Amino acid sequence: MPNSSRMWLAAIAVAAVGFASPPSGAAPKRARVPQVKFTAYRLANGLRVILSPDRSAPVVAVSVTYDVGSRNERPGRTGFAHLFEHMMFQGSENVGRGEHMQVVQEIGGTLNGSTNKDRTNYYEAVPANQLDLALFLEADRMRSLDVSQANLDNQRLVVKEERRQSYDNQPFGQMSETMSRLAYTSFGYQHSTIGSMEDLNAATLDDVRSFFRTYYAPNNAALAVCGDFDMAAARRKVEKYFGSIPAGTAPPAPEIAEKPLGGEKRQTMTDPLARTTRFEAAYRTVTGDHPDAPALQMLGSILSRGRTGRLYAAIVEKRLAMSASAGGFSGRGPGLFSFSATLSANASTARVEAAWEAELARVQKEGVSEDEVAKAKAQARASAIGGGGFRGGGGTQTAMGRANALSQNAIFYNDPGRMNTALARAEAVTAADLQRVAQQYLRKDNRVVLICTPEEEVDMGFYTSAGEER
Repeated sequence: MPNSSRMWLAAIAVAAVGFASPPSGAAPKRARVPQVKFTAYRLANGLRVILSPDRSAPVVAVSVTYDVGSRNERPGRTGFAHLFEHMMFQGSENVGRGEHMQVVQEIGGTLNGSTNKDRTNYYEAVPANQLDLALFLEADRMRSLDVSQANLDNQRLVVKEERRQSYDNQPFGQMSETMSRLAYTSFGYQHSTIGSMEDLNAATLDDVRSFFRTYYAPNNAALAVCGDFDMAAARRKVEKYFGSIPAGTAPPAPEIAEKPLGGEKRQTMTDPLARTTRFEAAYRTVTGDHPDAPALQMLGSILSRGRTGRLYAAIVEKRLAMSASAGGFSGRGPGLFSFSATLSANASTARVEAAWEAELARVQKEGVSEDEVAKAKAQARASAIGGGGFRGGGGTQTAMGRANALSQNAIFYNDPGRMNTALARAEAVTAADLQRVAQQYLRKDNRVVLICTPEEEVDMGFYTSAGEER
């Protein structure tokens, strides 16, 4: 990159401040989940800004969440949201290729980015006196990302290799994509975030430049700053770096409406890399802001959290499967509650399915105990502090967790403060709620079953809804 750009960055990246440890003291009997205080406003270009000062440690975290995920892609052009997660580190007008990562790490900071169906976010945690640097880096790539043919070709190869490693060359690697195609009718949620090889190959420079202009504009993003900073100074800095970035045209709304499943769907597939069989069942559920979302998440905890979860005794201890898990995923669109078991050698798929259905029937008919509810709430509390789904994007323990949660909740629900009320919703769940959601959503006519077998053990039999071959 030009020497002038390097000097500019060097001027911002002054000497790093060491990270201080919080004072020691006696741990409280019950961990307190603090309310995250913040100020939210918009710049003239539409950028949502959330500022949350916290002077407990000389650290500041910056999180930028863009309202774009794989749900925003169109047929024939999948994988773009994830491709840009890589492209965003390839340089911009004042930052060379890979330099964003380099300068943050050189001052002792950490950074990363992630993409899912509902959003893409980028974040860094740096010493408190490096706030200018973090804001400049994020603003420069929002304003002037280097979307060149060379960067596209390079990162396309990287993403294709990531696909090979994570999907194509992994045992059971194709199951998640197949399950999504079966469980959803809308294209937005049917296809995988990483995209297809064919679509990645077909992507043109004009395609990716159009995608960037459409979705990487300030009016389609939320910026959260958490940590050790002065509020008035931070507002001036945000305006300095982001205020002159022009707004873009409002992106089109994604097509995510779903029709009812209308009955159970079943499919058997084979995998040449698998050495045993995997059974999965997914039930269509609710969006993340639905009142039943906390109960579904807690039900998954009761069923499969560790060795005290119900599925361990019902399936793993009986050697029907090497592992068994259940849990709910809730995003901005309809979620899924899934059960998955990797069978032990010589185990029967029908027996695993019968064991799962028997345990599920127990919950639906008998409910759960108050002890199980109390344990699930304790786990929700720990998740809220340490990071997890109950706060939506991150926990309260770190500035980074708070920044990610604030920016994600702003994008998902136009409500950064939703993270402050999430635990209360979880703690309001009752045993009756858990029994009700099991009855309401975890029905055979509301599920998709996918069985993946090793290629050398193909069983072409037809399975009934009870999982018995005939």
